[in-house]
Amino acid sequence: MANTSKIEWTERTWNPAVGCTKVSPGCKNCYAETMATRLKAMGTPGYEDGFKLKILPNRLDEPLKRKTPTTYFVNSMSDLFHEEIPFEFIEQVIMTIEKAHWHTFQILTKRAERMEQFFQNHSVPKNAWLGVTVEDRNYGVPRIDYLRRIKADIRFLSVEPLLEDLGQINLSDIHWVIVGGESGNRARPMSSEWVESIRLQCTEADVAFFFKQWGGWGSDGKKRAKKANGRILNGRTWDEMPIIQV
Repeated sequence: MANTSKIEWTERTWNPAVGCTKVSPGCKNCYAETMATRLKAMGTPGYEDGFKLKILPNRLDEPLKRKTPTTYFVNSMSDLFHEEIPFEFIEQVIMTIEKAHWHTFQILTKRAERMEQFFQNHSVPKNAWLGVTVEDRNYGVPRIDYLRRIKADIRFLSVEPLLEDLGQINLSDIHWVIVGGESGNRARPMSSEWVESIRLQCTEADVAFFFKQWGGWGSDGKKRAKKANGRILNGRTWDEMPIIQV
């Protein structure tokens, strides 16, 4: 079902599919995989097979039942463009997004090539934001070019977990960048210099910048609980959101 989310940059989650498989270093300590294991142990419907990919058509109409305008993160527990999710089902998801025009839907993928392939033959709904994960130079940065070629009103980057210095990024036609460090016991460290480089590039390119969290390693390079490390960068929080053209 669609649930209230603790993710700082969205309001609720909607999971018409659950489960996934790893494709890049950003997947190594997947929070969704850990959560799916817990939900299976709790007997939560949809997670009988843990993190094994499962399509859930019975959830397709959930956003239509909520009349209060809401921002939904689509498939927070999966990847809508996973190779085992047929385009026919993705079409049904897009149809729901179009029907629920009073909501905003954020779709994030690590499978940027397949997302571009899908939207070569489908229009992006006005209320859908498309994003890709950019965790490193080798796997993450190349996804940006696939995203850039899709005609969408809002294109965004989720630079989380940020695993290395990304260097100079081409932010043309990108509207929003979210940056965050990895959390959990096995969290890999994130340098403040890497974050600041991205923030400055966003400022120069006039791109909205959102700093989500330090994660398991603080700005001082010390490991501690995510909550203790917080989300302060340069003495303040950064909660910029993309400007929607009406």
